[in-house]
Amino acid sequence: MAGEAVAAAWVYGQSLSSRPKSVITHRSYFTSSIDDKKKTAHLLALDGAKERLQLFKADLLEEGSFDSLVEGSEGVFHTASPFYHNVSDPQAELIDPALKGTLNVLRSCAKVPSIKRVVITSSMAAVAFNGKPLAPDVVVDESWFSDVAVCEKSKLWYMISKTLAEEAAWKFAKENGIDIVTINPGLVTGPLLQPTLNTSVEPVLKLVNGAERFPNTTYRWVDVRDVATAHILALENASASGRYCLVGRVIHCSDTVNILRDLFPALKLPEECADDKPFTPTYQVSNERAQSLGVKFTPLEMTLKDTVESLKEKNFF
Repeated sequence: MAGEAVAAAWVYGQSLSSRPKSVITHRSYFTSSIDDKKKTAHLLALDGAKERLQLFKADLLEEGSFDSLVEGSEGVFHTASPFYHNVSDPQAELIDPALKGTLNVLRSCAKVPSIKRVVITSSMAAVAFNGKPLAPDVVVDESWFSDVAVCEKSKLWYMISKTLAEEAAWKFAKENGIDIVTINPGLVTGPLLQPTLNTSVEPVLKLVNGAERFPNTTYRWVDVRDVATAHILALENASASGRYCLVGRVIHCSDTVNILRDLFPALKLPEECADDKPFTPTYQVSNERAQSLGVKFTPLEMTLKDTVESLKEKNFF
């Protein structure tokens, strides 16, 4: 869509912050909603931003708030959804912005005949949490959907927010004849454009910043640059459709620590697990559809190296 108008509804986050850079350097005209001008200075400083980036203020919870943003666009990225671990009011802080925000963006898009496709940033949070046992021989793919009832039992509020939002998006798209594609990334990490830390990079910082023990958890890693590329490919490829799981590698945190130790032998890294339980299992996430879209996954070693160097450069440790 080089030279054509692209709009995005976004809030501050790792993959979200990198996406405008990818679109701007792709020579498309890019408009974006903002929630804090202080958080967009790094975007305005990007090459080409002066000529091709416009920023608008919008509210996820306000119907019609995105009308002016998407007007005249041929493609829309909806990437806005809060991602926090510690919340006091899950409904207000996570679920409403994800669910109502998605529907409000789609309602605005439904009013604009020129829009050919809406690419929505969903998540593996809307895929892998359905109560099915996970093991090294299990392959998670796009046919999986997280189960809200299962998530409620474990208070997995973010998973609930992304699941409800994606389900609502598919229902609205079918009822209103909108062409949508969802990108479902795992834990997004990589070099930071922004000056502040986001939730998805925090696990890496904790490991390299003096943690005495590593958590007993399994990560679904994906490079932020791969996520940004996947969104552009999903918008430009006319044959793109449905969902795309985006996970470069699934490994236990202990193996993540081992990679970091090989990359940065001078760093003090945790050597013990935070508990004495069996390690949480690894499993596989199918990348067939992502590869068919044209995504070439960045090796995890490169992702972690670039992430740590970026964190150090920005004085996080």
